[in-house]
Amino acid sequence: MNVNMNFLQELLSNIERRTRERFRSTGGDSGDKKASLSQLASSCETLMQRGGEASQILIAQQALKRYRGLDDADRLAFFEMLAEHYAADSDDIHKAYRDWSEREDNATLQKLFAACEPRRQHLLRRLNLCPGGTYELVAMRADLLRYLKTNPELAPLDDDFAHLFASWFNRGFLMLESIGWNTPAAVLEKIIRYEAVHAIQDWSDLRRRLDPGDRRCYAFFHPATGDEPLIFVEVALCKGIPDNIQTILAGGEEVAPGEADTAAFYSISNCQSGLKGISFGNFLIKQVVQELKRDLPGLVNFVTLSPVPGFAGWVDSQRKEGELAEDDEVCTALDRGSWLNDKAERQRLAPELRGLAAHYLLEARNARGQPLDPVARFHLGNGASLHRINWPGDTSEKGCQQAHGLMVNYLYEIDRIEQNHEAFSREGTVVCASDIRRQAKTGRKRLVSRDNA
Repeated sequence: MNVNMNFLQELLSNIERRTRERFRSTGGDSGDKKASLSQLASSCETLMQRGGEASQILIAQQALKRYRGLDDADRLAFFEMLAEHYAADSDDIHKAYRDWSEREDNATLQKLFAACEPRRQHLLRRLNLCPGGTYELVAMRADLLRYLKTNPELAPLDDDFAHLFASWFNRGFLMLESIGWNTPAAVLEKIIRYEAVHAIQDWSDLRRRLDPGDRRCYAFFHPATGDEPLIFVEVALCKGIPDNIQTILAGGEEVAPGEADTAAFYSISNCQSGLKGISFGNFLIKQVVQELKRDLPGLVNFVTLSPVPGFAGWVDSQRKEGELAEDDEVCTALDRGSWLNDKAERQRLAPELRGLAAHYLLEARNARGQPLDPVARFHLGNGASLHRINWPGDTSEKGCQQAHGLMVNYLYEIDRIEQNHEAFSREGTVVCASDIRRQAKTGRKRLVSRDNA
């Protein structure tokens, strides 16, 4: 196996220089750090050369093991190395482009494509050869994402990860599994750990969500990641559309599955931070709807009971920007928090707060012209419609902090999903119930009422 010694020597020299500078600034001893980075760099460059599959698998295992042994500073240096030294070669690109300009055929076009591909994509594919390599690379990208805000020059490397993962984790490889109380404990432990919307307190809490006949849970798995779920959804079978999450989480009287008319998706959790930006949720919900409809033909409503995580922050921003008066009665009531224990105050505030929330969900937009709320973007982009605003819907500490207790039902109508998706993706249209549009007008008036005073 022939290694490009000039390239490797330059690479190791740069790593040694950067590591020496990094540790000089912290007063540390760079000896061991230099060695570990140099060994990893050598493994990566060896892996880039031609060789037998068996030897490449061993080298990939060795490289990934060495990566796991790095600390944060070393991992950043490793990513910097990939971004700088494993980019596409500009001379190769110019030559391939000249050849294509002179002879525009498929052969020269293919060579141009190959020249434009960064070398690090080839390296990542080689690292993926060994057993468990895919999951190791997902974890590696999770590390990379932590550095991006302070090291934007690493963005092209992240693009390479995202490009490869979009192929490796496409819908054709995903396996839908039903999760129940009898699912192996190793998987159930991961469900507890990865639950990101409504924390699972203990095993008894998990059992309340999985064991009753009116509860379902489904997860996507991938053959290359074993028993590591990628995303999962928790479902409650109900009579009527639910409007309060505490009622669902507490359990209580069980609904016979054959008597339920509604499937409520009340928690959707992405499990692997290294797969950020790789879409699973839209496939998951649509397939679960099909599964439930097949098993329980009496179901007529497929809805979510969703948090509104950006609402409280938006209200604060409107007050700071002067769009809402500091002494606005709804805002001051929310500040007091007395509505939690005062039924009369809740009834008085409800229509005003729902109006403000409707305006937020329909009209508050980000810089790209999309709904400001991330959960709204997700469900509307999947083809759901905004069905109902529930207040109070979540009186937990988290629910009050992020949304002043607000929750929303998004409705998935099987025969309208594609139509709604097209309206949202092409025109930014938020398909919603007519009463929500009326509520939004009330909320809009609250924002401009100062000017009309």
